[in-house]
Amino acid sequence: MAKNYAALAHSVVDALGGAENITAVTHCMTRLRFVVKDETRIDSPTLKNISGVMGVVRNDKQCQVIIGNTVSQAFREVVNLLPQNMQPVEEPSKQKLTLKRIGAGILDALIGTMSPLIPAIIGGSMVKLLAMVLEMSGALPKGSSTLTILTVIGDGAFFFLPLMVAASAAVKFKTNMSLAIAIAGVLVHPSFIELMAKAAQGEHVEFALVPVTAVKYTYTVIPALVMTWCLSYIERWVDRITPAVTKNFLKPMLIVLIAAPLAIVLIGPLGIWIGSAISTLVYTIHGYLGWLSVAIMGALWPLLVMTGMHRVFTPTIIQTIAETGKEGMVMPSEIGANLSLGGSSLAVAWKTKNPELRQTAMAAAASAILAGISEPALYGVALRLKRPLIASLISGFICGAVAGIAGLASHSMAAPGLFTSVQFFDPANPMSIVWVFGVMALAVVLSFVLTLLLGFEDIPVETASKPQAAQPVNVEEARA
Repeated sequence: MAKNYAALAHSVVDALGGAENITAVTHCMTRLRFVVKDETRIDSPTLKNISGVMGVVRNDKQCQVIIGNTVSQAFREVVNLLPQNMQPVEEPSKQKLTLKRIGAGILDALIGTMSPLIPAIIGGSMVKLLAMVLEMSGALPKGSSTLTILTVIGDGAFFFLPLMVAASAAVKFKTNMSLAIAIAGVLVHPSFIELMAKAAQGEHVEFALVPVTAVKYTYTVIPALVMTWCLSYIERWVDRITPAVTKNFLKPMLIVLIAAPLAIVLIGPLGIWIGSAISTLVYTIHGYLGWLSVAIMGALWPLLVMTGMHRVFTPTIIQTIAETGKEGMVMPSEIGANLSLGGSSLAVAWKTKNPELRQTAMAAAASAILAGISEPALYGVALRLKRPLIASLISGFICGAVAGIAGLASHSMAAPGLFTSVQFFDPANPMSIVWVFGVMALAVVLSFVLTLLLGFEDIPVETASKPQAAQPVNVEEARA
């Protein structure tokens, strides 16, 4: 049954305290992401019980409403309800700075910046995979212009990732987007890339007597993100010191002359160091623990998705694939995590006597198994019924261990699912594709069986929209 997204949007906005309480809204693959003026006006119980809402995640003034794969349709209806000149309201006073608040702020900045970019990254990844398959199959000869153009199309989102990050971060940090893009553009300018290549070979490069560190910025996230954050403060400072009569030309010139050299000399290298340090930490753990690290990640992945912390690994994955051509810890762990949630949802669909829950579980299972989008299964089924989540975590650990032992690695960054399984195919090891399908089959079957064994409390038909009402389902009765 098709959802009434207009009614859904009205209900969501009302539960958030009305349109006047919303200062910003965007969406990712499955979630509506709101920023509100007054978090005390959010009616969480009502919001969670709205038909079509799979879950709610709150963090201070931010509220994420999980809709599922059709989130874009709900987003359009929500935008229609909000004023066109919607502007965030500044905090009346600064809140006390704590380590917890700093950590939350960094995580929020990273997630808020990267989430809008995921469709472009996935789209580019899939085109690159298509080019790889066409070349390996012989459909297109190596070096052909068509193959080259396909590769460039797929690589565009990665090569110019700093520009995309700068644009997205400018929205997040409320600074001038065109200036942010222009400054990030310096880092990927052909002449600057050539200069950095010479510096990498030992040639002395300096700017105004200050040595410039040899850094390659294409395919990177952190430098442009940190640069845009600094730009938001530089822009405000320059605005205060420039006379009104000169703002049209002097203000942007000063901003560029301050921010661009600062990015080249200090912020860029610092961002690369931060990104490299995170990557080194993650893969040092992988080096010590081996397959066990993949198993642990497979069990933790749904929990990371619940908190939004899974986006922390996006820069690491991109940088690792750019440097080595593959990623062998996080992406392989997602195979078992995603398809285990799909298998658990299938078991729920088979056992439940609630038609609405069955429909939700079937759609969620298809999303997780076929496309690797697991949030509908996580929020709409597993987290809602609790025990299927436990079954998924156990299955994710076991399947992660198998993927780690098999040495699976991804050559792209699309969410692991049946349709994207080709990203794990290693031309040098034809058995890799057999292992991928084996892990996928194991994840679905194992989580399905574990969910049946653990059982779950079904949602009675008459109170299908209320997650607190429940009745136990007996496996033997369901099979009879």
